[in-house]
Amino acid sequence: MRDFITYLSIIVNVLSLAGMVAGVLMHSGRGGGLSDMFGGTGSTALGSTAAERNLTRITTIFGILWIGTIIALSFLLV
Repeated sequence: MRDFITYLSIIVNVLSLAGMVAGVLMHSGRGGGLSDMFGGTGSTALGSTAAERNLTRITTIFGILWIGTIIALSFLLV
């Protein structure tokens, strides 16, 4: 059972890492980026689009999931 959980944690770790990298690369810099292709052109009062906010949330979730699997793997592989 421990091996199954270890392998499952490794798979979730790699998938969350890939999602986090993709999310970071799609964020716009100063002049707009790949997130402009998926989001609208409307701005809020702070100057970011709804797509940019959602992309930030998704990237944050992937980051938290990645850190959680790193901690889980540190306990499982000892």
